[in-house]
Amino acid sequence: MSVIRSIVTGCGSFLPEKVLTNSDLAKMVDTSDEWIVQRTGIEQRHIASEGQVTSDLALEAAQRALQNAGRDATDIDTIILATATPDNTFPATAVTVQASLGITHGFAFDVQAVCSGFVYALTTADAYIRAGLSERCLVIGAETFSRILDWEDRTTCVLFGDGAGALVVEKSESEGTTSDRGILTSHLRSDGRHKEKLYVDGGPSATQTVGHLRMEGREVFKHAVGMITDVIEDAYEATGFTSDDLDWFVPHQANKRIIDASAKKLRIAPEKVVTTVQMHGNTSAASIPLALDTAITDGRVKKNDLVMLEAMGGGFTWGSVLLRW
Repeated sequence: MSVIRSIVTGCGSFLPEKVLTNSDLAKMVDTSDEWIVQRTGIEQRHIASEGQVTSDLALEAAQRALQNAGRDATDIDTIILATATPDNTFPATAVTVQASLGITHGFAFDVQAVCSGFVYALTTADAYIRAGLSERCLVIGAETFSRILDWEDRTTCVLFGDGAGALVVEKSESEGTTSDRGILTSHLRSDGRHKEKLYVDGGPSATQTVGHLRMEGREVFKHAVGMITDVIEDAYEATGFTSDDLDWFVPHQANKRIIDASAKKLRIAPEKVVTTVQMHGNTSAASIPLALDTAITDGRVKKNDLVMLEAMGGGFTWGSVLLRW
């Protein structure tokens, strides 16, 4: 009996030209390269230029993903864009990308789950494809977090950067086994009781301002590893796989200490972990597709590899997607 799977046919990413190193930050706030690297693993991050907005980054990543997939923009019927830093309160940044691509059919919308946004968006695309509501989706994670940072707060401004990544996800008829290419299982969670641990202190309804990111770093770290392992173990239970079966673990790139601790707890071999946080910082919803594109471009991730994606973000939100590339 055949089933519908959502397979990834293209990947692309984009980073703004401007690079902000740890040494640059040391001239702005009381910090140092050694302090940042020791606590986070981050060495540099990219910052959007003046006038460069989230949709600009998303468009570049989308175009590269389409080229990688060998698709024209008109082949796409759905755009799902994950972001916590939209161009405007409304309309959705996804429709701006849709217009820029010249697409006048189908539909486009944003997903807001902060750092988990890409996992949420990819899961949503899979649900639409399996339900017969879409055949070919463009799934994008794009952020300009530099616009919501307090550049006098050394505990947060050193962590984040700007960027975008995108996947082309298409309908495919498969045999319905775990050997199929495509998304095999997804698991999403949220717990709003943790809002105050990671949030932005502004918004249209509350303050009529954009606000700045606020975080209780130790609290986030304390919860992160347990929440991440929870949804990954659910993926294993749903498929019968274990960490030994994974070819690649592509986690949200928030902090190298969290990545290392999660991999250790799950018994995932270090050589299977894709880590790009040192180059990009935490790019929120963009971090997973950015890391994926890096590992595809350098030849690590290959067709039929078993890949685990996971993320945790403000809310708290968290989730995993297990797919065969």
